[in-house]
Amino acid sequence: MAKKKIQVDDKWYVLATFAHPEEQPQVLKNDETFAMFDRFGDIAALAPGQEGLYHNDTRYLSHLELTMDGARPLYLGSAVEHANSLLAIDLMNPDLTVGGKLALAKGTLHLLRSKLIWQGCCYEHIRLTHHGDESATVRVELSFEGDFIDLFEVRGMQREQRGERLPPEVSACEVVLPYQGRDKLWRRTRVRFEPRPRSIDGGRASFELRLDPGEEHHLYCTVSCECEGEPALQVLTYAAALQANTSARTESQDARCLLETSNPLVNLWLDRSVSDLAMLTTELPSGPYPFAGVPWYSTTFGRDGILTALEYLWVDPSLARGVLGFLAATQATEFDPERDAEPGKILHEARASEMAHTREIPFGRYYGTVDATPLFLVLAAAYWERTGDERLMRSIWPNLLAALEWIDRYGDVDGDGFVEYARKSKDGLTQQGWKDSQDSVFHRDGQLAEAPIALCEVQGYVYQGKQRMAGMARALGETALAGRLAQEAEQLRRRFQAAFWSEELGTYALALDGHKQRCDVLSSNPGHCLWSGIAATEHAQRVIDGLMGPAFFSGWGIRTIAQAQPRYNPMSYHNGSIWPHDNALAAAGMAHYGRNEEAVRLLSSLFDASLHFDLHRLPELFCGFPRREGAGPTLYPVACSPQAWAAAAPFAILQGCLGLELRTDAVCLHTPRLPPFIDWLRLTRLGLPGASCDLLLQRHERSVGVEVLRKDANLRVSVVA
Repeated sequence: MAKKKIQVDDKWYVLATFAHPEEQPQVLKNDETFAMFDRFGDIAALAPGQEGLYHNDTRYLSHLELTMDGARPLYLGSAVEHANSLLAIDLMNPDLTVGGKLALAKGTLHLLRSKLIWQGCCYEHIRLTHHGDESATVRVELSFEGDFIDLFEVRGMQREQRGERLPPEVSACEVVLPYQGRDKLWRRTRVRFEPRPRSIDGGRASFELRLDPGEEHHLYCTVSCECEGEPALQVLTYAAALQANTSARTESQDARCLLETSNPLVNLWLDRSVSDLAMLTTELPSGPYPFAGVPWYSTTFGRDGILTALEYLWVDPSLARGVLGFLAATQATEFDPERDAEPGKILHEARASEMAHTREIPFGRYYGTVDATPLFLVLAAAYWERTGDERLMRSIWPNLLAALEWIDRYGDVDGDGFVEYARKSKDGLTQQGWKDSQDSVFHRDGQLAEAPIALCEVQGYVYQGKQRMAGMARALGETALAGRLAQEAEQLRRRFQAAFWSEELGTYALALDGHKQRCDVLSSNPGHCLWSGIAATEHAQRVIDGLMGPAFFSGWGIRTIAQAQPRYNPMSYHNGSIWPHDNALAAAGMAHYGRNEEAVRLLSSLFDASLHFDLHRLPELFCGFPRREGAGPTLYPVACSPQAWAAAAPFAILQGCLGLELRTDAVCLHTPRLPPFIDWLRLTRLGLPGASCDLLLQRHERSVGVEVLRKDANLRVSVVA
């Protein structure tokens, strides 16, 4: 099926030419490798699409189809098991005929396909079980192909030139599909079978199986993604790979806080979020890093990694440690306008595909984000407060100082006290806040804002970053720096109120444009100003009331743009849709200003929404249509699912509901609240690493009781009613 060439204003737009929400792809991921299969466990069996086996944004396997005597098996069911590690698909044979006569009735053979991604390889175990009364012979075939196209091509980009696919290399049990890219690197898809197929060629392996009643046959297929310059893969047996994966998963679970509630559906929701974060997290040399989302953003993103780590910090701070280590190591040290890089700036996105190496896309290492740098400071200070990890803070202290320098020198070029952005790369992103689609920043008449643009939430990030950095600097003996940062934060807070508050709107303006004119639009961005604490106390209550009013709150969550505003569209990417992470930050901000009940309402709405999504998984975003009785939320067709900051969102909202604050030696709950569908919540090992406790929270009619089940001696637990 030929791809249409569609011209849009934003060249990084993800084309959505068709969508079948009822058949969401089955997703597996481990480190830099991920796969999307259809419900049969195949890849693009019926028509080309986004399915495939990908490694570092290159599709190594573009077709995989299993047949029995030339026919596709009948689907029985599938499940993602072992905390997102294993995809299991149950199939059975259709009616199989020979010479027009029925040779094997449907349902005689059960076929179980079990798939696992581990360290650059896709392992598959195929088990056939004979449930008939007579011996049977069946031909099982696996056909396959690797097209080696870049993920950006899958997204819809057109390339004038591509690398060279060479003829397959075939041996008795193995096929190698070679490709030399325009970046001069060799990539190979190695497909290995066990036992030896009866016949094999460059795109197909065939097994002739004779089964007696009650007998089982086992077939194994291992697909390796090899790239020149990367460490050689250690290819294991299926059983060994599954054991290694299980051990890694168990070790990760033992190092975090455990949550259990009275509601099994809530437990499924939270467990899915934990599993999604574990699957998306990649072990880099600098530590664990949550890749942003599958399929389009399965790589390191600065903003996404930071916000995910902040949302999840109270559950497992190791994620924050890994994010800080990687972003410090990749911090820009020089000017590079083609990559929107300036000294001290924190990474937006990194890619390792062929098109990134040849600079057909600017994202090899791209720095076109205005908010990752102040958020880097926020995460560092929050991690310090949570863990007291002085060793890490000392090691990245020069990076933190460089980030502060970028904010004051390069982030605020005109010296007006606000951090703004204007792209320098002709191929870079036009909008460089979290709402980075081309049409996301505009005026009350719908006209797009001209750069340089100062977003309201970015000023909040700078305020929070400097304020919390001041506390850390003081604790580390940097008293002069601490005093300066505290003063600068307070000055920014005062300037912000004067420049961004709109009495007419009853909230903060979306942004200031290049002429310092306010973009007086009702947007969700001020919810982030609540989270950062820059919102004035006298204004915060009006902001909260507006966000929870009918123009914003759909019943499923807060929309990015309020109804009746210019450019409002509940089906748009950023102008009327609902983003779980956006709601999570707003909820945390509401709790910061004493509105825990509103945080509970947002937790309830997103939980209700999760009941309608596949696997109870919150997607990157969904449409902002009003909630209707008897109907669920409307899917957004090309949303990433799973997506890291959406997976972490329930934990951030729950923290807001509980008014939970963690320090190295103290746990405090401020006016904790639980929704009506949670009678009790048990937190086990709250506070790890270091001193920890086990708490049981029980909901009463007007309050929540807190019982300390276990506590380390050097940890204080307090509850403020």
